[in-house]
Amino acid sequence: MEESFPLFVESIGYNPYEQDFNRPEGYPYYHWLQTVEGNGRFSFHGQDYLLSKGRGILLKPYTPHMYYSLGKKWSTIYITFGGKSAGSILDALNMNHSSIYTDLRNLQVEIMMQDMLQKIKLDSEFSKIDLSIYLYNFLLNLKKYGKMNSQPSLSYLYDKVRKIVDWLEIHYAEDITLDEMAKQLNVSSQYLNKLFQKTFQISPYTFLIQLRIRKAKEILLQNPEVPVKNVAILVGFNNLSYFISTFKKREGVTPKKYRDMYGKDNKMTVK
Repeated sequence: MEESFPLFVESIGYNPYEQDFNRPEGYPYYHWLQTVEGNGRFSFHGQDYLLSKGRGILLKPYTPHMYYSLGKKWSTIYITFGGKSAGSILDALNMNHSSIYTDLRNLQVEIMMQDMLQKIKLDSEFSKIDLSIYLYNFLLNLKKYGKMNSQPSLSYLYDKVRKIVDWLEIHYAEDITLDEMAKQLNVSSQYLNKLFQKTFQISPYTFLIQLRIRKAKEILLQNPEVPVKNVAILVGFNNLSYFISTFKKREGVTPKKYRDMYGKDNKMTVK
């Protein structure tokens, strides 16, 4: 049964003349509806939304809703999907809630869905797995480029934070404060913290610690002759005990054990 698939497409299509629908009980699958041409009115959770070109709605299963055309022609594309892993995938992407998405020009949903429909038309045996791959890529791109509920897209946020990320890649070993990081972007420390939380779901300081640990792992494996205490200093930890405890908390083993497990003389693959 399809429900046993981790992620599956229940239906997909293009409606040149979208119909009016009222679903007080909602739809049993996740439902994406996007305007290709014209305008429609979409209502859910007690709110009305204009669904013009470049806008789409993602609904959770069984979300009561209604929508209708505003004008003579309202053309849409849609996809409904489910699967035993659909909810967890959307949870991981922080998308598991009914939302409107705007500014979808870079997403190219129309092209993606036209490609899917063309493959189905040419090959009736086009596998559910292939459709699932298309769907997964669509969700990733929606997360990256779509503006959920008028919030900036992930790509927009990363473009803003890229300068400080590049700067940290060079200066990570220095004694860096939050104010110094904020100064690189000419913003307040409070705004920088919000920017990192929205982009990476962690604070700037946690990002810096993760970067230092990543650099430490590289040195541990590439330079086995460098003592652990020196590795700590090279990546910005002035306290050896703190470096070891932080490393173990993040990696599950001490720096020495990590080197022993994944060093050049060990055949285990670094994950």
